[in-house]
Amino acid sequence: MYKIINRIIISVIGIIFLIPLVWTIFTSFTPSAEVITRVNPFSIKNPTFFNYTSAWETIPFMQYYLNTIIIVVGILAVQLVTVTLAAYAFARLNFIGQGFVFILFLIQIMIPPDILIFPNYAIMKELGLVDSKLAIMLPYWASAFGVFLMRQTFKQIPLELDDATKVDGCRWYQTLWYVYFPLSKPTYVAFALISVSTHWSNFMWPLVVTNSVESRPLTVGIAIFAQSFETGAQWGTVTAATILVITPLLAAFLIFQRQFVDSFMHAGIK
Repeated sequence: MYKIINRIIISVIGIIFLIPLVWTIFTSFTPSAEVITRVNPFSIKNPTFFNYTSAWETIPFMQYYLNTIIIVVGILAVQLVTVTLAAYAFARLNFIGQGFVFILFLIQIMIPPDILIFPNYAIMKELGLVDSKLAIMLPYWASAFGVFLMRQTFKQIPLELDDATKVDGCRWYQTLWYVYFPLSKPTYVAFALISVSTHWSNFMWPLVVTNSVESRPLTVGIAIFAQSFETGAQWGTVTAATILVITPLLAAFLIFQRQFVDSFMHAGIK
C-alpha cells in the first residue's frame, strides 16, 4: 500500500512538472495570433512549423550554440582539474588549518552566485574581459560543490591503494590518474551532468557581462529576442526558440538516462 501511494505521489509531481514543458511544445506549433485568443492552452487549431523557421532565421542560433558549447565545455574542463586537485589535497594531504580551509569551501556553497555579480563584473572590467566568453567562464572555474563531492569520493578509496602506488614509485599525479580517476568515474559523470546543465541554462551573469552576439550564450540571446517585439511577445516564435534551446539537454538526458541515474546512485547523492 505504501509503495502504491508513493508511486501515485511521484506520478502527480512528475505530471505537474511536465505541464509547462507540454504547454511550451503545444504553443511552439501554434500561430502567435491564435495563442492569445485560444481558450484551451493545449489545443491547436492550425498547427504550423512557421514559428521554428521564423525563430531560426531571426536569431543567430549557430553563433549562440557555438558560444554556449565553448562556455560549457571550457568551464567543465577547468573544473575537472581544479576540483580533482583540491579534493585530493583535502582527502589525502595533511596540512595546518585543513579543517578550517575546508569549511571555508563549504561556506561558498551557501553563497548565492547573484550576490557576487557586482564584484565579479568589477574584476572583469579591470582585466579588460567584459563582453567575452572568458569573462563568463572565469568565476565558475572553481566549484565548492565539486570539491566537496570529489573529496567524499576520494576518502572512500582505500588508502592502501595510495600506498601501493608510492611503493611502485608513482608520483602523486600518476596516483591520481591510475587510481583515483578510474575509481571515481561515476562521481565525475554526476558532476559533469550538473555542471553542463547549470551553465547551459545560466542567465544572469552572462546577461550582465556580455554585450554582443559573439559572446552571448543561448539563454541571453533568446531573452533579448523575446523583448525585441514592439507589439508584444510573439509567443509562438518565442516558445519555438525556447524548444530549440532546451532540445540538446532533453536529448542528452533521454540518451544517457540510465547513466544519469546510475552515476547519482554510485556518487552517493541523496
